[in-house]
This record gives sequence, structure tokens and C-alpha cells, in this order.
Amino acid sequence: MLFNSFSFAIFLPIVFIVYWLIPQRLRWGLLLIASYYFYMSWNPKYIVLILGTTFVSYITGILIEREKMIYKKKLYLICSIILCMGVLFLFKYFNFFVISVSDILSSISIKWHPVTLKLLLPVGISFYTFQTMSYVIDVYRGDIKAEKHFGYYATFISFFPQLVAGPIERSENLLPQIKQRCQFDEQKASDGLKLMLWGYYKKVVIADTLAPYVDMVYGQLKYYQGFALVIVIFFFSLQIYCDFSGYSDIAIGTAKLFGIDLMKNFDAPYFSKSIKEFWKRWHISLSTWFRDYIYIPLGGNKCSKVRHYINLLVTFLVSGLWHGAEWSFIYWGGVHGAAQIIEDFCNPVLRNFREKKMGKLLSWFVVFIFCNLSWIFFRSESLADVAYIFEHMLCNVTQPLMYLRNGFNDIGISVTRLIYLATLIAILAVVDFISLNGDVIKKINTQNIVIRWCFYLLIALMIVLFAQKGVATEFVYFQF
Repeated sequence: MLFNSFSFAIFLPIVFIVYWLIPQRLRWGLLLIASYYFYMSWNPKYIVLILGTTFVSYITGILIEREKMIYKKKLYLICSIILCMGVLFLFKYFNFFVISVSDILSSISIKWHPVTLKLLLPVGISFYTFQTMSYVIDVYRGDIKAEKHFGYYATFISFFPQLVAGPIERSENLLPQIKQRCQFDEQKASDGLKLMLWGYYKKVVIADTLAPYVDMVYGQLKYYQGFALVIVIFFFSLQIYCDFSGYSDIAIGTAKLFGIDLMKNFDAPYFSKSIKEFWKRWHISLSTWFRDYIYIPLGGNKCSKVRHYINLLVTFLVSGLWHGAEWSFIYWGGVHGAAQIIEDFCNPVLRNFREKKMGKLLSWFVVFIFCNLSWIFFRSESLADVAYIFEHMLCNVTQPLMYLRNGFNDIGISVTRLIYLATLIAILAVVDFISLNGDVIKKINTQNIVIRWCFYLLIALMIVLFAQKGVATEFVYFQF
């Protein structure tokens, strides 16, 4: 069930109304049933995976808390991670692993024909696996108490707004909210609807509008060169941001309807003035997960410079692998890790440079261009495609007018269409820029009622006009 589908438009109001009508003690049960129904709407048989992962981590948490012997606690932790990660490995990484091993053996003249599995990747498996792992690790560290109520815990793992593509929640934030007694908050629900509206604008109006151009060019790269490639590189940067942050906004807004606050997942990342800042603003729940459970345990920056840089690089390589079982994703993570290392090494000079107005502007421009170029690794089907784009994106650049004109013509963007697309993107940029200085929804709430409703109606109208009739397009991050 997609957030932008007709079925969700029926499902959500029903769950919302019933949730606030039934007694408090039954609400977690309704959320759990609704969440499992939501997940099973994709493929009913994969409910077994989330149930198994939930049960293993639930039991492990209790065993770890009860056990006095440190080595046994560690054994329980390791077993839980192996079981949960084993399922993830089987469905997501097994084929990549055996094919990579086969390629390595072939390079040294050893023939081996790998056996691959034809398994459909379960939606959201990377997200809920990481959520269960963080819970077990936190119990092992003594940061939280193990949850004894299986229903509460299962609801925490499967909470339907964030189940499929995050934010990756921590138990100390979400579990207490599932258990707490709360009254319907009209203002919170209103803010949730507004956030959902903005999320749908990002997804339906921008991401889905730019996606056909991106798919067309990346689908047959050999027919394109020059500025056409530059355009779709930029379009994909906006597409993936609006698609994923749009999902997060809808998820966070939906949770607010049930009186629950999820963590913020995006914070105007394309206005960052450093790669480090970008990762504090992009997919915040994942970047903080890697920080807390990989980077810091490796030693973080509390070690020698060389070790610190190794820790950074390892963390980003793992982050790349998390996104997909392809070498292009690993290179994408490596590129970001290497950029952070270079940035940290040059920090004494860059710190003074960024304090100046021109320095801030130039830093933003460099980071934005870097992020755009790094997405090439993310979107390309293979490293050969990556090489093709870098080799051909500047073809005929010595003839600027022809370079620009041919680029727009090749992908079918007229002057009228360009103005139209630029207007949509400008609205996004303005709202993101305003958000740098505070919550946009709170700012809009302070405006005159006429201004507020004009803005809401404009966004709603654009969503209706841009929605593909009868078609619900999938969110990009569902494949991860």
C-alpha cells in the first residue's frame, strides 16, 4: 500500500477514526493490526520475516537484561545480530556476494559457477532490521530497559507510517509514545496534515514530474551526451530528495494524527556548506544510526588521525552497501567518506574561508555540485554507465549556446516547460531556505488566515493536477 494510492486514502481515515474512538488500552492493538495489514498489502507471506525478526530481538532483549554474565550477554547479542542480519543478507546481499566471489576467482583463472537465488526483496527489510538491531544493542549497553510487553514492542517495530522507509526510530523515542495515555490534540493533527500536504507536493509534483526525464536518459545513456546528462544529474538530485523526504514528511505527518512524534529525517540538506553538514541534514535517522552503532564503536574521532579517517571511510562504505547490493553504491559511499576525510584534513583553512560571505556561497556551491555528481554512482546501473556520463557530460561545452540548446532539445524541454519546472523547484527552494531559520509550518500558522489558506489550497490544487490518474508511483527508497 503506497502513501499516494487510493487504498491508503481509505485506509488512513478508517484507522484514524477508530483509533480515537476506542479505549486507550486497545489502541496499540489497533496500530499493530493496521501496521501488519499495511505491510501485508505488498506481499502477505513476508509478514513471517518481520514477525520472526521482531520475536528474535524481543526475546534477546529480555535474555540480555536478565543475564548477569557479560560473556553470555555478548553471546545473546551476537546471536541476535547474526539471525536478523542473516535474513537481510539472504534476501539482499547473497547474490551480490556469490557473484563478486565468482568474479574475483575468475580474475585469477579459477572457474566457479555461482548459484543465485530468485528472491523478491521484502519492502522495508533494511529499515526494520536496523530498528531491531539498535534496540538490542541499546539493551546490551544498558541504555534502555528491555520491553516486556510483546504487543508494545511489535507495534514499535512495525508502526506503519515509518515501517517501509523510515525514519529509523529509536525505542526510547517511539515506545513510550505507543504506551502513553494521550488525548486528541487538534493542533498536532492539523500540523500533521499540513506536513503530509507538503510531502505529497514533493513526491507528486516534483519527484514524479522529474522522474520520466531521469528514467528516459539513464535508460538509454548511449543516445545522450553533453548538457542533457547535466540536466538529468540535477533532476535526479531533486527527484531522490523530494521522493524520500516527501515520504518522510508524509510518515511524520501521519504519525502526528495518532499523537506520535517521529524524528525529523531531512533538514534542507542542499543548503549545506560542508559534506559533514550535509550528512547532518540528509537521512538523519540513518546517519545518526551509523554514527552511534558503527562509527563511534570503531573509535570515532577519539583516536589518531589515521584511525579516525579509517573509521570515517569504513562507516561510509558500509552506508553505501546498506543502500544496495551493487559496487556503484559502495563507490558512492566511498566517495562521500573520502570527501569528509579531505574536508577534515583541510578544515583549518576552510573554517576561516567559510566565515566570509563569499566563502559561504562558494562552499555551498561546491558541496551542491559534489552531491549532484556523487548521485551519478547512486543512480547508474553499472560503473560503465558512471564512466560514460563523466566522459560525455561536457561534450561541446566549448560552444556554450549550442551546448545548452542541444541539452534541452535532446530531452524535450521547451522554454515554456523550463519556466514551468523552474517555478516548481523555486517553491521547494524557498520553503527549504525558510526552514533553515525554524519550523515552516509554525511560521505559516502565524500568518493571516487568507495567506495561510491560499498557500494550502495552491499546494493541494497542484497535487491534484499533477497526480497521475489511476497510478500510484512507488517511492525510490522502497528498493533499499
